[in-house]
Amino acid sequence: MCKAVHVSDITELCIEAAADLLAVRGFHGLRMIEVASRAGVSRQTVYNEFGNKEGLVQAVAAHRTEEYLAGIAQRLRQDPDPWQAMRLAFRFTFEQTEKDRLASAMLTGQDAEDLLPFLTIRGHPVLFHATEVVERHLSEHFPGKRVRFTAETTVRLALSHLLMPSGDLDDAMDAVITVARVTLEA
Repeated sequence: MCKAVHVSDITELCIEAAADLLAVRGFHGLRMIEVASRAGVSRQTVYNEFGNKEGLVQAVAAHRTEEYLAGIAQRLRQDPDPWQAMRLAFRFTFEQTEKDRLASAMLTGQDAEDLLPFLTIRGHPVLFHATEVVERHLSEHFPGKRVRFTAETTVRLALSHLLMPSGDLDDAMDAVITVARVTLEA
């Protein structure tokens, strides 16, 4: 009972099915047979596409990261003021995270406590790519400054606010932008 779909469609269907299941059951509760069933493909097709469960979860993380970074990059181009553009980008990130069941599960540990390492101790791909996006933005506005250091510090601080919110969204964004400004001026 497999659907006749294009290979990239199969990948997309599997990634979306896995993301939904991960949000509810976490890494240890994810079963390849359930992913296959939801995607309408055979279990062997899922294994052929991703190799194993770890490969599937990494593909989900890469896909979701790419979606977030595309949205962030778009917002960084929306305003000529670099700080207002960063504010738009961080607001998008924080608001999108609230809506995204998988991101919420990763950050809160609710229903999927075993996913937190994919954002923390195994979070290098997310940190690296997010830092690149912010670094490109800052380089356009502040050539010759310590933009790499500022970008990484800014992304780490934003992730920290996502993991452990300490106030409202505007206060968190103000803190991230203030640190970025001070770091660039140092």
